[in-house]
Amino acid sequence: MIRKPVIVVHGGAWAIPDDLAESSKIGVKDAAKCGYSILTDGGSSLQAVESAVRMLEDNTIFDAGHGAVLNANGDVELDAIIMDGKKLAVGAVSCIKNIANPIMFARTVMEKTPHNMLTGAGANKFAERMKIEQIPTDELVTENATKEWEQYQRYTQSVTSLFNTEKMHDTVGAVAIDSEGNLSCATSTGGITNKMVGRVGDCPIIGSGAYADNFSGAVSTTGHGESIMKVTLARLVLFNMQQGETPQNAADHALDYMKNRVHGRGGLIVVSKTGEWAARFSTKRMAWASIDNNLLTYGLNPGEAFQETLEL
Repeated sequence: MIRKPVIVVHGGAWAIPDDLAESSKIGVKDAAKCGYSILTDGGSSLQAVESAVRMLEDNTIFDAGHGAVLNANGDVELDAIIMDGKKLAVGAVSCIKNIANPIMFARTVMEKTPHNMLTGAGANKFAERMKIEQIPTDELVTENATKEWEQYQRYTQSVTSLFNTEKMHDTVGAVAIDSEGNLSCATSTGGITNKMVGRVGDCPIIGSGAYADNFSGAVSTTGHGESIMKVTLARLVLFNMQQGETPQNAADHALDYMKNRVHGRGGLIVVSKTGEWAARFSTKRMAWASIDNNLLTYGLNPGEAFQETLEL
């Protein structure tokens, strides 16, 4: 049975400032168009989500790849995950350095190793063996990220109060279903400013930062990583859908549960096995865009949705 292809992307759920609002919307729209063009050319959902996230990683507006932020030592540690819902194949990387497109590396882990995740120095050594280009740290960090890190160095707040905030830059992600009905997801992050060295959030954790299963749907999450991990947010959304909930209700109930149970806020995008989708968040803003039936829908603020018909 031929399905209509659908893609949804997000650029992170947080208190996006006004001066980044327009560029954030443009960024997610362009990434959605990139992924959708692959789907309409007969490409796979896996390739579509990887390409969409790579575009977001290359955009310094977002906290992933070239927009990464600095940890407590003033260094960059990157995380990413990609998952194929047809086979439940998954590849993830955490605490990697000097790689511009972690999502591409995550797919390499999925396809070239017997493992699900590689981390730290061992992951970077494998990247060298696979001839994945590694670039200097300063090419991944913007001037704004450096200024932000310097400001946080002067903070005296506890780690808990510092990290459970909507002011943090956050993750990017994509979910898609292709014409063959195969679902995929991808999530990538540059971390949290001034995080402890070695800290890993939800992004590369299966069932937390992302999950895809052809029997239910695909999810990519964003927000306070520690809270997302505690409730395994991505898998929780799909569990709700398996109980008969629509993607929107499943997403809202999962976000409400996280807020009430562990006082965490965030957002997510989801597409079901029948092509229904939702983009929901409990933070002040989340940049998101979807393309369904050549109709581009996007937003930033709660209750906001703009639409444009694509000319293909």
